[in-house]
Amino acid sequence: MPELLAPTVGLHAAWLEAHDEWGPGLHEDGFGLRSTDEVRSPDGFAAWVARLVDRPNSEKPLDAGQVPCTYRWIVEDDRVLGGIALRHELNDHLLRVAGHIGYGIRPTARRRGLATWALGRMLNEARAIGLDRVLIVCEVDNIGSAKTIEHHCGALEEIRDTELGPARRYWITL
Repeated sequence: MPELLAPTVGLHAAWLEAHDEWGPGLHEDGFGLRSTDEVRSPDGFAAWVARLVDRPNSEKPLDAGQVPCTYRWIVEDDRVLGGIALRHELNDHLLRVAGHIGYGIRPTARRRGLATWALGRMLNEARAIGLDRVLIVCEVDNIGSAKTIEHHCGALEEIRDTELGPARRYWITL
């Protein structure tokens, strides 16, 4: 049975296994990973995890362009299967390109309903922090993600060209 867990250094080896499966240069939605993050060494991984865990804390200053965000890893049998992120608010970039929630499932764990399961739980967290609706954006040809969003009553606003290519924009009323 999968769990949604806060990022932890205890899953370093399991996270690296998932990261390696994605392959170099591919974006891993839901993990908050930046190109400048050094995650292979224990110290670099610990620094990255600390940044992720602090993101929902409104008392700590955030880097420019960042918003409070809750990260969760999708874990089953000590294997990291994916990640999901809930951005507590939208700035201009997030409104245009990324939305409130982003998620990704490692290739070998796809088509098991994990994204649908995790999104349902993260929508509960969105309600708990007081959001009344959330924007979720996916690539126009990502049919699996579109079905996941639609399963949770996502209403397609439009298909729009973004800096990252054409994207479907969905709103879910909580």
